[in-house]
This record gives sequence, structure tokens and C-alpha cells, in this order.
Amino acid sequence: MAADWLGSVVSINCGVTLGVYQGEVSSVDHASQTISLRQPFHNGVKCPVPEVTFSAIDIKELKFLGVQNTVNKPSSGQGAATEASFMSAGRNGQSNKSTHSHATSNSSHPNNAPITILRRAPAGSSNSRGTSQATPRKTTVRNGGAGGPLRSKNDECFGDGTNEDLDADFDFEGNLALFDKAAIFSQIDGTSSHSNRAQHPSTQAEQKLQSYRHDENILEGKPVIYRQITVPQHGGKEYCTDSGLVVPSVPYKLHKRLLAAAERWGLSVERRLEAIGVCSCQMALTLLGGPNRLTPKNVHQRPTVVLLCGPHVQGAQGISCGRHLANHEVEVILFLPNFVKMQESVTSEVNLYSRTSGKQVASVKDLPVSPVDLLINCLDCHENPLLREQSWYQSAADWANQNRAPVLGIDPPVSEQHQTVEAKWTLSLGLPLTLAERESRVYLCDIGIPKQVYQEVGISYHSPFGCKFVIPLHPA
Repeated sequence: MAADWLGSVVSINCGVTLGVYQGEVSSVDHASQTISLRQPFHNGVKCPVPEVTFSAIDIKELKFLGVQNTVNKPSSGQGAATEASFMSAGRNGQSNKSTHSHATSNSSHPNNAPITILRRAPAGSSNSRGTSQATPRKTTVRNGGAGGPLRSKNDECFGDGTNEDLDADFDFEGNLALFDKAAIFSQIDGTSSHSNRAQHPSTQAEQKLQSYRHDENILEGKPVIYRQITVPQHGGKEYCTDSGLVVPSVPYKLHKRLLAAAERWGLSVERRLEAIGVCSCQMALTLLGGPNRLTPKNVHQRPTVVLLCGPHVQGAQGISCGRHLANHEVEVILFLPNFVKMQESVTSEVNLYSRTSGKQVASVKDLPVSPVDLLINCLDCHENPLLREQSWYQSAADWANQNRAPVLGIDPPVSEQHQTVEAKWTLSLGLPLTLAERESRVYLCDIGIPKQVYQEVGISYHSPFGCKFVIPLHPA
């Protein structure tokens, strides 16, 4: 009678410790009270061995799920009797086997594809024992018992075909290599352009695909006009900013008219000197190293700056810069001759400078012999070019050329002659003047002249400074 049940699909419940097994009956031994399942599944996961043998004493419940092969099946009464006799033998302990089920590997059984054993049996079937319940919905494995990880899902839905090796590591690099990023993005771009054509067929000819950098604005309403400053009298040379805006040079007469118009509207010489002093001080601090040099922990290496100033407005601009540098803990030495007549603006700036920690000398002999960190040249004057012929001027220029320190020139005059003191950097005010060809790097300083003041002298002006007060200019 046991041979009649070979090939049947059964479900064996071995309790909470061993779990639930399903498989095809391969052999039934009445003498040893054992039953073997071919290609078994344990808690919905396919077992790594082709056959598992169970002792009757370990079986808590046995259910017939179906018949895999075509055999002569007994009637339902005979099946129930067989199941009852087998189960009673298991409960009465009529077995000399161990209380633990053991799995044996049998090479004669081929490892075929997993059979469908977790499907719910149809109602009224002779093999279903009159119930529609297949296997318990939740099984638990405790104390490290056999059966693998916990399975809390419904075995009827997720138990079939799980023949993957769950212990194998996932190959992230191999899986990532299968992803073609360029092809996916090209497909996305193609889909987007197709949808745009479908939505806006009339404007497709006007639309153009464009790539933008991370610092570019994609919401531009109109194209940028790079020539935003036009002057009635061109100085003969043009510059451009880092963003491409064109800044033309102006002759000195137009520049002088611009400053006179600003004074009529309230931008006095004193206010202009303060703006120039702050901007030139900020540029000088950057040239000296900025935060890398000027820190509270670096007081033993304070930079030294020498200012060469004349008794005119350009000299007053340099003195204002020196006052701000001294306020920022910079060693400042001011050279200013005391035997010549000074303008009122120079006297006012000297009085303010004398309240700082900066030094003032009137002789070249009192200037440092060793090279300094920075030299600021404000000796020249727009109105009086004859100052170059005086002895104090020539002495100061000779000292500057011998000191071999980098030179910053503030508001240099318009001259075709060779500069007495060659500057590495040149700072122009408002708009650049027509300077002679030199190796100096030109910078532009915002001195606070309003836009309508520019328009008053015939200059169409849009500020090129952006978020800064000092910007570099490059030859156009």
C-alpha cells in the first residue's frame, strides 16, 4: 500500500523547531517508520540536498497536497487510514530512530526543476482531506534550528521558484557596469524634445537645445549686451572685465569734468578720498596675503608697506589708504616732503593719519634699507608734471627702484613718457584713463559716482562692478 503513494506531493509539519517541509514522496519504510521526500522545500525555500528523510516521531502533521505522477490511488478512506496509521505510529513513538530528522544526499535522484507544491488544492479533491488550507502561514525557527532564516510571508505566494543562493554577495560593480548612463540620458533628452515638439509645434524652430554650466543662469530673458558703457570722447583704448563687459578708457579732461559734476551733487573731495582709501586698502590687503597673512596668531610677521606721496590730491589718496592699512595692523611708513606747500586735503589726511600707529618720514634716508612687502606710489600728479624734476621726487623714485618691492600705483597720470617708478598693479578710479603701454595689471575702483552724474557729462553708464568694489581689467 505504501508504494501506491509514491509520487504524491505532501506537506510535513515537524513543529516549531524543525519547521515545515514539502516535497514529492520518494519512499515510505514501515519497518523503520520513515518517509523520504524528493526535491524538498523547507519553509518555502528549496533545500540544498535532493532528498530528505523524516522519522515518524518528529512529524506533527502530514497533509497530501496532490499527486505528481499518474498512479493507482486508493480511495479517500484508504488514504485517511494510511495517514492515520502513520501519524499514530509517530505519536506513540513506535520508532527506534533519533528524535531529529536527518537529510541524506542521494546521487541517483536527479536535481530537476522545482515542482509546484505550494498551490492550494481544489475543493473536494480526494487528496486534500476536505480542507482548503495548505501550509501554516507563519513558521518560526528558534535556537538556531535547521531550516535557514525566518520566513514570515505566505508560503503559497512566495515559496515557489526560490532557488537563488541567498548567501552569495551582490556584485555591485558588475551590476553598475550594466547601466549605460550616456544612453539613458540621451533617451531622456530625446523624449523631452519629442514632447516639446508635440506641445509647441509652432515654436519648435525658435527653440534651441543648449547646455549650461553650473554658474550660468538658465532663465535669461534677453541676450547680454556686453557694451553697456559708451563715452562721447574715446580715450583710444578698451578693456574688458572677467565677465566680458567692455569698459572704454576716457581722456583726462572728460574724467576731470566727471569729478567736477560729482562734487556739485555732493560727492566732495573728502568723501571721494575716503572711498578711494577703503578700496585701495582692500586691494593692498589682498596683495599682502589677505587672511593667510593677517591673522591674530601671526603678529610676529606683520607686513610692512611704504607709501610715497606728494603734496597733491593723488598724495592725499595714498595717505587715506595708509590710514586704513594702519587700522588693520599693518606696519605703514609714509614718505611726505615737509618743505613744500600742501593742499588742504593733504593736511586733513595727515592729521587723521597721525592718530594711527603708522610712521611718517620726510627724508629718503629714513626709509627702510631692506625690501618691504609692498610699495604704494602716489608721487605723480595730473596737473603738475614738473614735479618729476624736483630733487625730493627723484630721490624717492630712486629708492623705490632699488628696493625691489612690488609696486601698486593709485590713479597714475596720463603720460606717454616712461614711468619713473614701474608699477606691477595700477588702480584707476571710476573709468580708466588713457595710460601708456606698460606691463602693469590694470584694476578699476568704484568711487561711488551715481549713474545720472555719468549721464550729465554724456556717458551712458551701467555699473560693471557687480558685487565688488575693485575689479580687474584686461586689454580688449
